[in-house]
Amino acid sequence: MTRKLFSLTLSAFALLLLMGAGVEEDSAGQIQTEKGTRGAQLVQTSETHDQEADQAHMVTAVAGSSVLTLVEDMDRTLTVDGKPVSSEVSKTQKSGTTYVALVPMAKELDSSVSVVWDGGSQTVTVRSSKLNLTAKVGQLYLVANGRYLYIPEGVQLVNGRVTVPLSVLTEAFDASLTWNAATGVVAVTRGSGALTPADQYYNQDDLFWLCRIIYAESGNQPLEGMMAVGNVVLNRVNDPIYPNTIVGVLAQKNQFTTYQSGKLAYRTPNENSVIAAKLVLDGGVVEETKGATHFDSCSNSWASRHKTCVAVIGGHRFYA
Repeated sequence: MTRKLFSLTLSAFALLLLMGAGVEEDSAGQIQTEKGTRGAQLVQTSETHDQEADQAHMVTAVAGSSVLTLVEDMDRTLTVDGKPVSSEVSKTQKSGTTYVALVPMAKELDSSVSVVWDGGSQTVTVRSSKLNLTAKVGQLYLVANGRYLYIPEGVQLVNGRVTVPLSVLTEAFDASLTWNAATGVVAVTRGSGALTPADQYYNQDDLFWLCRIIYAESGNQPLEGMMAVGNVVLNRVNDPIYPNTIVGVLAQKNQFTTYQSGKLAYRTPNENSVIAAKLVLDGGVVEETKGATHFDSCSNSWASRHKTCVAVIGGHRFYA
């Protein structure tokens, strides 16, 4: 009886040991499984963060800068078709005129343009399928499709970049320009992509006579002095008390003796005289002589006694 009781007790104890071992084994397995799951989750989370970082890096590499940088690199005070331009356009003010970096702004107006820089002559050439534009540092104009557009302050070189007036560049690209006084935003709207070529724009008879009278009266004067003479002729054309054509103005009695002598038609104008005539025919006006209808090179002329001298350019005085 005693032996039988001891045997039962021993069996029960063994069973308890086996059950305890099973519980510990199951718990250890569960803990190990949980550790494995958490480890997998940590690895997956880490991989996800790495993938997101890689994607962000990829976007930066393709765009060339972060989204924040791209936003900061826009000039919201100047737009093209409603979109802010790149800060590379470098919009600045000079003597009340808005200047921009020529090449970046040209690319804003037409992304297809090609650019050539001649460091020797400091001339930049911009070309598209519709436009051929050249600008030389220091000159008082740029040339677009053979037309001469006046720049009173000249083509500038600022921080290694050629800059020109925004109004002149937009004219070359046949774009329109407006300014919102309330917001201070200058808005450019694209047009055809290029202004009308010279051979379709200049009236050849007007150009023939104007460049010759400029040469005859001021062939040895600075460019703006030549332009001012041309301005006087056109001011008379636009004044109702004078004939309304260039040749009509030149033919008036006692006004332009070089024309009346019959020799003017046989004069061969120099290059600057032709350029000055084109600048004037394209709307270029020397501000100091605005409205002038007379000029002279002597101190005892009719104009000096009856008109007001508004400017002296080179060897001429101009009167309004």
